[in-house]
Amino acid sequence: MTCWYEGPLAAFDTETTGVDVERDRVVSAALVVQGAPGVAPRVTRWLVNPGVPVPAEATAVHGLTEEYLQHNGRWPAPVMEEVARALAALTAVGTPLVVMNAPFDLTLLDRELRRHRASSLTDYLGRSLCVLDPRVLDKHLDRYRKGRRTLTDLCEIYGVELVEAHDAAADAMAALEVVRALGRRFAARLDRLSPAELHTLQAVWHAAQARGLEEWFARQGTAEAVDPAWPLRTELHAAA
Repeated sequence: MTCWYEGPLAAFDTETTGVDVERDRVVSAALVVQGAPGVAPRVTRWLVNPGVPVPAEATAVHGLTEEYLQHNGRWPAPVMEEVARALAALTAVGTPLVVMNAPFDLTLLDRELRRHRASSLTDYLGRSLCVLDPRVLDKHLDRYRKGRRTLTDLCEIYGVELVEAHDAAADAMAALEVVRALGRRFAARLDRLSPAELHTLQAVWHAAQARGLEEWFARQGTAEAVDPAWPLRTELHAAA
C-alpha cells in the first residue's frame, strides 16, 4: 500500500503586502498539485492587485511592485473566490494540502474572503480540511535540532532544491517536496498515521510549540503571546 507521502499531494502558498494576517493583503498565490513523486505538477497561479499600497519592504521580498500589480494583477474578489473553490475541490476528493506555516497563509486567505466575499474559508471547505504543515511536522519530529526552520532551512535539511524563493509557486512546490522527504525520513513514526490523523495531531503539536515559544520569550524578558490556533486563527480583530 502506498504511503500518503508517496501519493497525491497539493501545496498552497501566498505572497503578501506584509506579515499582519488581519490587515495585510495577498498579492500572489499558487496552488501546486502532484499525483506522485516525480510526476509533473499541475500549477495554478494568481496575481492580485490588492487595491492598497505595497510597501517597499514587501516588494524587496517577492519582487512585485505596486505599479506592476496595478497593471497585471486582478481584483481580489474573483481571485479569492477562485482560490477557495480550487482548495475546496481538492478537499472534496481527500487530497492533503501542504501549507508552510499554515496559520499565516490560511488565515490571510480567510480574512481576504471575509473582506471581499463576505464569507469565510470554512464556508468553502467545511470541516474536512486536511493540512500538512512542514514547519509543525519538522519541529515535532526533530525537536532538538538547533537553528532556524524557515522553508529555505528545511529545504537544506531535507535535500530539496528551492529555486526562486518567495515566488508563490516555487515555495509551494518546495514545501510539498519537503513533506515528501520528511515523510520518508520519519517513516517509522508516520507510516501508520493517515493525513487526517496527522492534521489532528498537528493542532496539538502546534499548541505545545506555541506554549514553548511563549516560555522562551518569557525567559528572555519579553512577554509575547503566541497564537496556539492551527491551521487557522480564529480571532478577527480588524479583518473587515
